[in-house]
Amino acid sequence: MYQLLFIVLSLFKFPFSESAAAENKLTTTKDSSQINVPIGGNSWVTKGKTEKISEAGLTQWTSPEALSQTYIKFAKTGKVSISLKASVPAGKSKIRVSFLNKSKEIEITGPEKVYDLGIWDVEKTGYLQLTLQGISKSGKEFAELNEWILSGDAASETAFVKNNQDNFFYWGRRGPSVHLNYPLPADEDIEWFYNEVKVPEKEDVTGSYFMANGFGEGYFGMQVNSPTERRILFSVWSPFHTDDPKSIPKDKQIMMLKKGADVHTGEFGNEGSGGQSYLKYNWKAGNTYKFLLQGKPSGDSTTTYTAYFFAPEEGQWKLIASFKRPKTHTYLKKFHSFLENFIPETGDKGRMVYFGNQWVGNTAGKWTELNQAKFTADATARKGYRLDYAGGRENNYFFLKNCGFFNELTTINEIFIRERSGQMPNIDFNLLP
Repeated sequence: MYQLLFIVLSLFKFPFSESAAAENKLTTTKDSSQINVPIGGNSWVTKGKTEKISEAGLTQWTSPEALSQTYIKFAKTGKVSISLKASVPAGKSKIRVSFLNKSKEIEITGPEKVYDLGIWDVEKTGYLQLTLQGISKSGKEFAELNEWILSGDAASETAFVKNNQDNFFYWGRRGPSVHLNYPLPADEDIEWFYNEVKVPEKEDVTGSYFMANGFGEGYFGMQVNSPTERRILFSVWSPFHTDDPKSIPKDKQIMMLKKGADVHTGEFGNEGSGGQSYLKYNWKAGNTYKFLLQGKPSGDSTTTYTAYFFAPEEGQWKLIASFKRPKTHTYLKKFHSFLENFIPETGDKGRMVYFGNQWVGNTAGKWTELNQAKFTADATARKGYRLDYAGGRENNYFFLKNCGFFNELTTINEIFIRERSGQMPNIDFNLLP
């Protein structure tokens, strides 16, 4: 998450110079050349019990119900020659390859070799799926699979995760993260940031983080952590840059000042480090939730950040936590929202979120509605490894959408403007917990 947010925040300071054509790029080869599509960075297993997708590819393939699915985006139609690099640890196996509503069965035996699957006709562009299923085996595993090899006219312009440099098998399987960056009123000290979030029904996929109130030093939003657990998450980074929270010097540690009932607080690491808080709360898809963030200097070379959450099921504002960040003297800045998937195994499933009625309040009590957003995306999208991302405006909401291998695509750095609602948040600040 830290890597992705660093990209978001840097866009506020440095203009992004790549053209739209460079952003939405495809891997291009000569017609006579081949492409090697690693299974480890482009595949998922459904209905599997022991099967594992790793850097090496598909291993521990024992279940006949398991389906291995690899996704490639094609920009051209025409002929494509397909081969599969595979091996069998012991015995021999028969597997079925399906592509474009057709299938072919092949027998695999012995050490790793390339199996020719013939020539196929690609009659439509967009994301297409190569599927494998085991039919029979004499050994424990059906096969170990490393990569697909494609050549021909249709393979000359494609999109997929090309290699694992910079750990992109992991990032590619997580899918592209997308962001909305909100321009702020000039020359004002902003103390409050308000946003509303609604996840449509059936878009609340496990692994999703619908981040509502992002700011220069942290983030605040809601997650789907598992089929049975959901959280409201608020975190503030330490000014000491490290992935190990235990290494942060005492004078640069985030201090927890207060927290709400049933809120867990602690540290986080691996993607930067700092103070973290979360409330386990069973929020519902289709309902609208309100997020309110306060940030102001504390008067002692620190800044205090306080997060509040309003759930319509309870009808009241709930305190999540208040953190003090040392070596910091600032009001709120660099406002953004984002959508990410933090579980690689669910990176093949699409998700969507609406953000609306954004407002900021300055230190003088003046509130301003934010009705403009700039769309950006992470390195997975900008490198052209995953092109299933979108954002825009719909029903006076901004929206973000990613994963699932849909073919809609939004140009990175596009600006969206929604109509002003004029509905300033009705908050009695004297009653905030």
